[in-house]
Amino acid sequence: MQNQAFKAYAQYGDWDGTANADGADQRGLYKWLEKNGHAKEGEFLLGMRMSAGESHGVHTDPVHVEFLFAQPGDHDNVKAMIDASNGPVLVRQVLVSMSLLEFFSLFKRFSVAFSADGMLSGRDYSFLDY
Repeated sequence: MQNQAFKAYAQYGDWDGTANADGADQRGLYKWLEKNGHAKEGEFLLGMRMSAGESHGVHTDPVHVEFLFAQPGDHDNVKAMIDASNGPVLVRQVLVSMSLLEFFSLFKRFSVAFSADGMLSGRDYSFLDY
């Protein structure tokens, strides 16, 4: 068993920030995972992480996605389990490779924000309107 921090990372981490997404209504993550034999009954999809390899200016598929499942399989029970835990959260990891288009199709909306060395993380900004 290996412990790992739940955080995005890259080799150098020149850009750091946040991400936010809305799940797709009809073709959501869990439905895709069930259809492709990755989800098990009674599990809760707790987290995911996507990474792309070295692109050198031109993206080539696939991207690599890590899905993290927890039990018991509903939001409230998993949240209570995490809140009561002092150590690492026990999850089942599923690693999948897919096209970037297939990955983005799992969401209704997807947004990322990066700043150099994370300098804008959690900060407001204003801008001049030229």
